[in-house]
Amino acid sequence: MDIEEAVKQAITEAPARKFAESVDLAINLHNIDLSLPGNRVDAEVILPHGLGKPTKIAVFAAGETALRAKSAGADRVISGDEIKEFAGDKRAARKLADEYKFFIAETQFMPVIGKSLGSILGKRGKMPTPLPPTQDVTPQVQRLKNMTRIRSRDRPTFHLTIGNRNMNTKELADNIEAVVVKLEQTLKDGRHNLKSVYVKTTMGPSIRVI
Repeated sequence: MDIEEAVKQAITEAPARKFAESVDLAINLHNIDLSLPGNRVDAEVILPHGLGKPTKIAVFAAGETALRAKSAGADRVISGDEIKEFAGDKRAARKLADEYKFFIAETQFMPVIGKSLGSILGKRGKMPTPLPPTQDVTPQVQRLKNMTRIRSRDRPTFHLTIGNRNMNTKELADNIEAVVVKLEQTLKDGRHNLKSVYVKTTMGPSIRVI
């Protein structure tokens, strides 16, 4: 089925809700041994039309970089002193990890982040993107606003959100195509490892795309 037609069907057949449901993909792999870490998918993809809602980004920074991060649209800027505080408050650290989708950190803070938050952020696949001293944080923040992560771990079936129901079908179809292309580039045998891809709203029926 054409991707846009599949999206239309998924949205049309889903009952109306009082909130903007997310639109998700269910991806099924085959002919690949996911018990081997090197075969697992852990990739980032830029969605052409974003997720249809703000992506929350936190930046570990100080001085001029902190000011630039705020101006670029970062939702939170975390100082070096705050990082140390999280080391003694695991509940607050977990809340931080769950609240923000992506993290960026000046390289000077990476060692202490690894000690204080590494076990929590790493488990969620949210270790910060390092920011070298000479690099402007603005493009990084803007890039992450439209990014999502594809992670299979050790299971052949996994899910990810590619938008929400308020987006038009062409935008959603473009986002799905970007994910499929990234999977083909990442998987060991490309398209041959893709058994099927389904699209659905949060509470709607699954419609096969591939």
